[in-house]
Amino acid sequence: MLAVAGCASVDPYRHAPIATHLQRADSVGDCARLFQRSDRSIDAAGVRDAMSPRVPGFPYLRVDRFHAALAPRAETEQQGDAWRMRLDALDREARAFELRNLADESAARTATALEDCRATLHDADRPKVAVLAEAARVPDDYSAALRALGLYPITKLAFAAGIRRWHAETLEEFALPLERLPQLGALRRYAPAPPVVLDHAGPAEVARDVLGVQQLTPAHLEQLIARHAPLYEIDTADENDRIGALAWAADTDERSSVAVDVAQPSAYARVAHTRLGGRVHLQLIYTVWFAARPPKGAFDALAGRLDGLLWRVTLGSDFEPLVYDTIHPCGCYHLYFPTARVRVRERPIEGEGPFDESVVAPQTIAAAGAGQRLLLRVAARSHYLQRVLVIDESAIAAPPAAVRYALRKEDELRALPIAPASRTGANAAGFATRSVYGKNGLIAGSQRLERFFFWPMGIESAGQMRQWGRHATAFVGRRHFDDPHLFDRYFEVRGLGTPTDQSSPSADD
Repeated sequence: MLAVAGCASVDPYRHAPIATHLQRADSVGDCARLFQRSDRSIDAAGVRDAMSPRVPGFPYLRVDRFHAALAPRAETEQQGDAWRMRLDALDREARAFELRNLADESAARTATALEDCRATLHDADRPKVAVLAEAARVPDDYSAALRALGLYPITKLAFAAGIRRWHAETLEEFALPLERLPQLGALRRYAPAPPVVLDHAGPAEVARDVLGVQQLTPAHLEQLIARHAPLYEIDTADENDRIGALAWAADTDERSSVAVDVAQPSAYARVAHTRLGGRVHLQLIYTVWFAARPPKGAFDALAGRLDGLLWRVTLGSDFEPLVYDTIHPCGCYHLYFPTARVRVRERPIEGEGPFDESVVAPQTIAAAGAGQRLLLRVAARSHYLQRVLVIDESAIAAPPAAVRYALRKEDELRALPIAPASRTGANAAGFATRSVYGKNGLIAGSQRLERFFFWPMGIESAGQMRQWGRHATAFVGRRHFDDPHLFDRYFEVRGLGTPTDQSSPSADD
């Protein structure tokens, strides 16, 4: 069963319509074979990007959980075209990183030829929207085989008890007065690099496309990312508690590994979407990285190289926060922080069993007004979030002055320059790059010993750092951080009542 689970990846070229196209002796067939050759080169080089899987039968398109959830909205020809173009954009983006990481002089020519072929394949497959909608699904990040071997219905009971203990300890710590929070070192504060955006007047309502998604310019997105970027106050016991930029570092054996350069304090930002209250909402995600989670003692199954903290802001239509939540890059320690604009649904939550992990909201967050910003208090070594505060931005310059961090695009990590000593080849631009994530979406070298104990819960290498789209966040039950229905499951927007059917646009959309 383990062998079958490990070999369960789907070859998208074995499915129609692309399987039929491969047999054709015309431009459609030529284009199908070109994409197949390109994908074989990418797989042979081990540079496959795991964030958005290719669609079986349509390997020139990719899908993530949000866009898979949009499929039922593609009812008209205009909506079908808009949805297909979104899947096309996901492939174009991912394939650009893969070709860049190939270190092949012909990659640029291949990219140009593939672009010419996209229109040909789109035209050939345009009538097959229903087939595409059925195929555009994202595989679950839970292994049924591992859960079966691990006797999940029985072993989950012990895991559920441990998770409940952690929830209780977390709620107790958040109930402590601020001055009584555990502290092992000096508090070091980080703030976004200037210019600090002080204008909290929300931008006017923007238009939505035919799928109900807000249409924002890159400049508008940059403004929102800057405005909602948090402050960090980190208990700093040693270098492992300082945030930095990820970089490839040459090891002694001339191979390279992912390291954290604390001389470049950074937070990596990305955008996503979810559904809440019957509408599509924008999300902003910020990730900071630490060099390691050091061990508490001689044996600590949770310790290892690399650690981090993700902070997500879910915005309303007015671009003011509705809900915050957080995990670590392993997908662990999922906590929610609702604002007064939403309420937590009463339990039992539909679709959850009595032992499943559910919403844990240790704190309600007050709205940050003009000249204010959220501050995240982070523990030393474990990097657990301990408190969320609203403070005046004028405090950033107060002694001790905050260290400024750079806001970077998280996509940089999908093609990061390799340390010169470890380069084995160069691409057409004259330098080598590689994604920090492996073809399975995990960061090599960040494994934890806990994986040997937690595998019965069905998560591959529990505790290991992983790429966006690969965060399973519940050991008991099933939950993904990028599930677009997650917030509708747990929250309702005050004043709206029960959300509309998630399979179709609401009147407001």
